[in-house]
Amino acid sequence: MRSIWNGSISFGLVTIPVKTYSATDRTSSVSFVRIHEKDGAPVQYRKICELDGNEVPNEEVGKGYQPPGDDTIVPITDDDLSRLPMPTAKTLSILSFVDPTEIDPLQMDKSYYLAPNGASAAKPYTLLREALEHHRKVAIGKVAMRGRESLAMLRAHDGALVMHQLLWPDQIRPATEVVPDDVEIRENEMTLAETLMDSLGELDPAELHDDYREAVEELVAAKLEGEEPVAPAAAASGAQVIDLTAALEKSVRAARGGDSGAESESASVTPLRGRAKKSAAKSTAKKSGTTQQATARKTGAAGTKKAPAKKTAAKKSATAPKAAGGRTKAASAAGKSTASRGTTATTGKSAAKSTTKKTAAKKTTAKKTGKRSSA
Repeated sequence: MRSIWNGSISFGLVTIPVKTYSATDRTSSVSFVRIHEKDGAPVQYRKICELDGNEVPNEEVGKGYQPPGDDTIVPITDDDLSRLPMPTAKTLSILSFVDPTEIDPLQMDKSYYLAPNGASAAKPYTLLREALEHHRKVAIGKVAMRGRESLAMLRAHDGALVMHQLLWPDQIRPATEVVPDDVEIRENEMTLAETLMDSLGELDPAELHDDYREAVEELVAAKLEGEEPVAPAAAASGAQVIDLTAALEKSVRAARGGDSGAESESASVTPLRGRAKKSAAKSTAKKSGTTQQATARKTGAAGTKKAPAKKTAAKKSATAPKAAGGRTKAASAAGKSTASRGTTATTGKSAAKSTTKKTAAKKTTAKKTGKRSSA
């Protein structure tokens, strides 16, 4: 790697000479050149003076500052900038040490590796790195690079010191215009969302790759070989509407490997009002079903309570025939209800006949007694 800036870290009275290297590589991303569609030749960018219309060579291109809302352009030379009172021009001056969570990721701009510049810088460099790791802090300071001053954050990473250029707080736009109105989130929806987070597992950086870049490379290779590029498969339609709870449940099953078809369904959220109406309808149906089940259970319970009465009647009817001479045998303990009813009816008739005979006998006796008395 090639060093892009040489300076020092000011840590109290300690000065650490460092070299700066870019920590990111954007050359691997897909980039295109502009061409003339008629003949395929590249289109050049030329610097044209707006006053005389002539092309300006690079050695005659300078700097200028245009105040906001003004058409006036003030020329600024490198000598003007060098005379500015900028103590951070060659020094990253540490201001404080803070907890990493206090830094908003929105402020992150560019990242650089810092390396010790010379043998004498190795020990203080290592001391600062170890102190940051042990104390679990990051250093906040200011540095001027490439003609402008910016905030900087130092942190320990993979045995090295990393410097992140930070945006100034007034460069962060407020989020008030993009925040939605008050939305009610139900407890089961929050639980499902957290379950889905846990089900997705950990991320392996080795599995991450740029699918778009690979597709562009395949397209270019096919064109170089004179082949017709293969059209990709059509994406699934997003017209299907699934409510939020159902979408979360299917996502959890898919993340756990229990529902392979959930991935092919694109989910969008239904309005809460529609959801409320559906929930009310379902609740009414559930209440109706519960009422019917309760009625059926009560009916069954009533039938169960009547059963002992039938058994008692069966026992009584079994006893009555024995008293009358044993004409009818008692039914078994597990007798059917039809047999019990028949036995009860027969016993009633026998008892009625027996009572009638006894009553007739009494009347006859009474008549004979009356005749004797009158004689």
